[in-house]
Amino acid sequence: MTELNPNSKAGFAAIIGAPNAGKSTLVNRLTGSKVSIVTQKVQTTRFPVRGIAIQGDAQIVLVDTPGIFTPRRRLDRAMVASAWGGASDADVVVHLIDAPSHIASEGKDGTPADRKSAEDTETIIENLKSSGSKVILGLNKIDGMRRDTLLALSHQLFETGVYSEVYMISAETGDGVDDLKSRLAMSMPAGPWLYPEDQSADVPIRVLAAEITREKVYLRVHEELPYSAAVETTAFDEKADGSARIEQTIYVERESQRPIILGKGGQTLKWIGQKSREELTELLDRPVHLFVTVKVDPKWQDSRALYAQFGLEYDV
Repeated sequence: MTELNPNSKAGFAAIIGAPNAGKSTLVNRLTGSKVSIVTQKVQTTRFPVRGIAIQGDAQIVLVDTPGIFTPRRRLDRAMVASAWGGASDADVVVHLIDAPSHIASEGKDGTPADRKSAEDTETIIENLKSSGSKVILGLNKIDGMRRDTLLALSHQLFETGVYSEVYMISAETGDGVDDLKSRLAMSMPAGPWLYPEDQSADVPIRVLAAEITREKVYLRVHEELPYSAAVETTAFDEKADGSARIEQTIYVERESQRPIILGKGGQTLKWIGQKSREELTELLDRPVHLFVTVKVDPKWQDSRALYAQFGLEYDV
């Protein structure tokens, strides 16, 4: 908590959207630090991450929700429920859309370039309609797109009746993000800040450590490994010399996936552990001793402990 400022404002802004819309990249850009993992894999955010952005007298607590899609498995249902929960509790909601994926494909009149992404977006719009919500539309990844194309897409989406305004941005380059940040700051209710000024995230360190390692897993083996892996921080000990000893388990569903994580002579797992340790050392500003093992568990997606780690509801 900060000292009382009569002009201070603080509240929550939820970023919702289909998987791979760029939500994590936007949260990282708004906060100016790495809060959410960003990989080329879709559906990498499994729990709401509270990044903290400052704009003038306003503190914006950003909820980076998991991508909203049609759920099939228990974990899918938990992630989607978490996303809508984050949106319903927020003071303002931004629906982020990957603009290029919604432009008609060359030679396929009226067909979106990414049909799955468009279907997920339609699901979100229908849910917003049924709830009577008005949210901010963020058209992302506008780099290199023609302005008339963007205006036509904006008009098409506005006709759904669920948007109050639109911001055209590139979370990757920062284009247009400052304007959106100012708008979010205006939406924050008056009141004292919820976090210290120098804090950029509200994520348990054990969870953040697991997410950092999971990012390295997908960066290294994204071609070979489907979404059948999870990372759990099983031990986090503060040592007398000021260092941290962290133990983690990477779970895969099938025995055939274990060699993918290990790599020839254990080189892939060594790379994952080294890159994760380097980032954790920088993040924690102290030496980190990281020990990572790989375990085959066909039912890891039914583990209540893992759901609890990510703050997800098991029974949804």
